[in-house]
Amino acid sequence: MTLQTLEKTIQNQTLVFTNQRALFWQEQKAVIISDLHIGKTAYFRKNGIPIPSDILEKDLTRLSILIENFSAEQLLIVGDFLHAGKNKDFELFEEWRSKNSTLKIILIKGNHDVHKADFLKHLDITIVDNSLKLEPFTFIHEPLDSENEYSISGHLHPGVTVKLERRKTVRLPCFRVSDNQLILPAFSEFTGLDTKSCEDFDCIAFTEDLIFEL
Repeated sequence: MTLQTLEKTIQNQTLVFTNQRALFWQEQKAVIISDLHIGKTAYFRKNGIPIPSDILEKDLTRLSILIENFSAEQLLIVGDFLHAGKNKDFELFEEWRSKNSTLKIILIKGNHDVHKADFLKHLDITIVDNSLKLEPFTFIHEPLDSENEYSISGHLHPGVTVKLERRKTVRLPCFRVSDNQLILPAFSEFTGLDTKSCEDFDCIAFTEDLIFEL
């Protein structure tokens, strides 16, 4: 794993964008992610769709490296942490949590978490139903376009189409940033990309080895 970063000051706070699908809020020592979708790969395999079994394991390893690299004290999850109920994937997360027991975890519920999140309480995870205000940001799963607050959200799995030489293009995951909101990429690599609706945003795209502004 090659970690590349891009630092920006937003609302007088230092935010570090990474090419590993996560944001680091320096003042709060918090790694921020969205759309991990724990249980998704196991759900697909259970229904006969051949999905590699190590996708979540790789996502959690990447998360551990980020937490260690930034000496993070808390993890903010901006929704869709879960995809299905307790299955083999969830057992992997339980094991990961036992190895990161001192980390403060806050989950702001997303649409996939609404009826599934209660069984996380035994893992010492703070669960917030709708939105969380941590000045100067509002954390919410679905993007919020408000002139009165700066929101950090997920849900869309944002991406961007980048033009290459010889009329070739490539679709890359990205962060979308505007004057009043920041939309996170999906942390799980087992997700699609929404490359629409970029007009009013600046995009910070990334690859396995690079991160750059468009």
